[in-house]
Amino acid sequence: MKDIELFNDSFQNYKVYGIPKAQLILTDVPYVLGNKAYASNPSWYVDGDNRNGESDKAGKQFFSSDSEFRPAEFMHFCSKMLVKEPKQKGRSPCMVMFCEFEQQFKFIELGRKYGLNHYINLVFRKDFSAQVLKANMKIVGNCEYGLVLYREKLPKFNNDGRMIFNCFDWARDNGTPKVHPTQKPVPLLERLIGIFTDKGDVVIDPCAGSGTTLLAAANMGRKAYGFEVNKGFYSDAKNKVLRRIQPNLFT
Repeated sequence: MKDIELFNDSFQNYKVYGIPKAQLILTDVPYVLGNKAYASNPSWYVDGDNRNGESDKAGKQFFSSDSEFRPAEFMHFCSKMLVKEPKQKGRSPCMVMFCEFEQQFKFIELGRKYGLNHYINLVFRKDFSAQVLKANMKIVGNCEYGLVLYREKLPKFNNDGRMIFNCFDWARDNGTPKVHPTQKPVPLLERLIGIFTDKGDVVIDPCAGSGTTLLAAANMGRKAYGFEVNKGFYSDAKNKVLRRIQPNLFT
């Protein structure tokens, strides 16, 4: 088995691939925003200007597969695919997930159901906002949200003994091709991978999208496995993002 693999399949079929269990599951789950996905984003209008009328993205959802996402099945997969907690402290696994603000509460509850009994809220602060069409509100959103979920023992935590605040700056990523509307920046993913894993550890992304989690893991010397059901995103991730690791790795 390769150290970096992306499967054009659902994580629900993971047993077919015989992938190893992970020290870290790092993923961005579907936000299930329906036809309001673009909301106040300029993409709702032609050339980002509401004077030009609505674009072909107005009233559309990001992904046709959103309705197929089953949070309980996702959480069951994650609980099964994290390595067991070792006896020694500071070595336990965890999952880190990006999610829509109100989704946090559902996943906290589901986590407890599947043995991930503890959580840490995360905030990712941008120096820009996609909600420019809500500028008349005076306060616009510039943050994304997430969770660290773990079983009982605190997860592996690499920061030379220094504390880390739960609010992270959203690093811009101008070097990775943009192939997905909710693509996460590679420098931010590298930061998270560096905190919760060591070199050689396994990272799994059940909703791989653009493949940037796998790219970040490869850059950090980790093994990584991802699942992406959308053929278009899978192809772009493989041919435009992951080829940067090694040109003939994804043939």
